[in-house]
Amino acid sequence: MSSPIYAIGDIHGQRAMLEDALALIEADGGADARIVFLGDYVDRGPDSRGVLDLLSRGLAEGRNWTCLKGNHDRMMEWYLDTPPRHDPYLLVGYDWMHERIGGRETLASYGVTHIERRRMFELADEARTTVPQTHLEFLRNLPLTHHVDGLFFVHAGIRPGVSLDAQVETDLLWIRAEFHDDRRDHGALIVHGHTPLDSPQHYGNRVNLDSGAGYDRPLTAAVFEGESAWRLTKKGRVSMD
Repeated sequence: MSSPIYAIGDIHGQRAMLEDALALIEADGGADARIVFLGDYVDRGPDSRGVLDLLSRGLAEGRNWTCLKGNHDRMMEWYLDTPPRHDPYLLVGYDWMHERIGGRETLASYGVTHIERRRMFELADEARTTVPQTHLEFLRNLPLTHHVDGLFFVHAGIRPGVSLDAQVETDLLWIRAEFHDDRRDHGALIVHGHTPLDSPQHYGNRVNLDSGAGYDRPLTAAVFEGESAWRLTKKGRVSMD
């Protein structure tokens, strides 16, 4: 049997929840447990800066972690480009500063204030001087997928009918309905987030671990071992099969 691999769903600025999830994993698998983070580290929650601090420091220390890129992470990365870039897959009239997206909360966690009164380029200039270079490099270097032990970890999902090694970034970060509605075997169990649920769900060919931490619902940590999957709780493992 393969060794266990752990995964954490969309974090969205919830550092305290992240610390609790890591404690559950350490209690189950020890301090050196393999962990895959499914992206969306920033936006909506109160401490995006703290989340990026924790994750980037863990990678620098050599923890056995794989941090994947989410669409919100790319939005932050692109906003901090010169000039700022807009993600075309946002709804018309939306940008990273839209109240429903969460960029305002992210910049506030870095001490950037009076956001609603600022022009975009002025705000982006201040953000570039405030966000640490280590955080920028973290965002830029995030991989899109992780394929191991019959599991394919990704933020949003995959394009059905396209081989796993031929997927494109837009689908990996944004896809929903076409992926969710397809019941075929994709050649690996797809472990993803991106679409918030009230609780994590196993659909046979995919597992969605986004349990809505961005909306103050509990963050999910899960463990995969062989063909079995469990979510972690304070009372131990709860089967998701």
